[in-house]
Amino acid sequence: MGYLRSDVPVGHPNFGRLEICVCRQRDVSQQVREHLYSLSHLDELKELTFESFRPRGQIGIGEKQAHSLEMAFNQANHYARSLNGWLLLQGGYGCGKTHLAAAIANFAVGMGVPTLFLTVPDLLDMLRFSYDSNDTTFESRFNEIRNASLLILDDFGTQNATGWAQEKLFQVVNYRYINKLPLVITTNLSLDDIEARFRSRLSDRELVTDVRINAPDYRRPLDDTGHSELSSLTMMGNKTFGSLEDRTGEGLPPDGLKSLQKSLKAAHAYAERPKGWLVFMGGYGSGKTHLAAAIANYRAKLGDPPLFVMVPDLLDHLRATFSPNSNVAFDRRFDEIRMAPLLVLDDLGTQSMTPWVKEKLYQLFNYRYNAELPTVITTSDSLDEMDPRIRSRLLDGKLCTIYVINVPSYHGSKGKKPKR
Repeated sequence: MGYLRSDVPVGHPNFGRLEICVCRQRDVSQQVREHLYSLSHLDELKELTFESFRPRGQIGIGEKQAHSLEMAFNQANHYARSLNGWLLLQGGYGCGKTHLAAAIANFAVGMGVPTLFLTVPDLLDMLRFSYDSNDTTFESRFNEIRNASLLILDDFGTQNATGWAQEKLFQVVNYRYINKLPLVITTNLSLDDIEARFRSRLSDRELVTDVRINAPDYRRPLDDTGHSELSSLTMMGNKTFGSLEDRTGEGLPPDGLKSLQKSLKAAHAYAERPKGWLVFMGGYGSGKTHLAAAIANYRAKLGDPPLFVMVPDLLDHLRATFSPNSNVAFDRRFDEIRMAPLLVLDDLGTQSMTPWVKEKLYQLFNYRYNAELPTVITTSDSLDEMDPRIRSRLLDGKLCTIYVINVPSYHGSKGKKPKR
């Protein structure tokens, strides 16, 4: 049959798994292989193979990001050799998920497995065009897609979500779910953002292997510490826990000194294990930005650089995408920010509050709230001055912890520059 089943004991990771025998590759003629490539829509993706993939990403990315990419590479490689169940590749733009999906397709075609590689919008276009085609009927094209020996759906979630499109796509996915046919899906959405019918099937852990890639966009430059060009952390490199000044000799009020020490302790703990939201509130020069930057720098040294950005700068980055000269789409830039594994937002409240700004900030906060993504926020505003929708999320004690730093502005030790 061209498959092998490993002779291993129960409990072994390969127990019950089928692997494609190398004899299938020998038996596939060049002519047959070229025919399969044309059918699979892989003509322009032949170079996207496992051999051309960098398992640990580009130079400069953090250790955790490199490890995430390597794990995804190993999972995809294993899947290509077994084609057992479904593989879900999740991650931001440019993290490598399409390359890995194409590598699976190219490997399968090389083994003689009829494969169909389609972006979801292209799949729907194929179905629409078949209504007016003289070469094929809608029914035959639809059956060709849902019965493909291996189907790879790239960019799931980017389709125009009309009722017809959602229904046809669900019929394809559900058919392959019922019949346990091999399927690879790539998406930059979280499961919570996927329609419930699809989410329920993609959440089946007996069928689906879910791989999340936490890696930066390889098309975008990084600085020498692995930060995105959006990050302002390079300008805050001197703000660490070790560089925080001891203010016990300033004659600060006991309550104020206690609030500062409590905030410092919380920042230390959060830097070790970022979870939930951490908010530092206080006047200008109270030390809240220093604490937030210290958390970010600590994570960066562990090889897990976060996205550190002042809120006004964040909004400028979003506005810049509307320029005709921008090479980044708004949606892509916004997703890069809202999906960051750890986001540090400095100076919330200093932005100009237009209706557009208000809506974008709400969308950002609401997304990270629903996904429970680690977030650090600094602000000089009181809760009463904030958008009520954002305030309600900050007041969720299960996710968010607020520390108020009640100390006067720090003016620096003799001979030193003031710190924020």
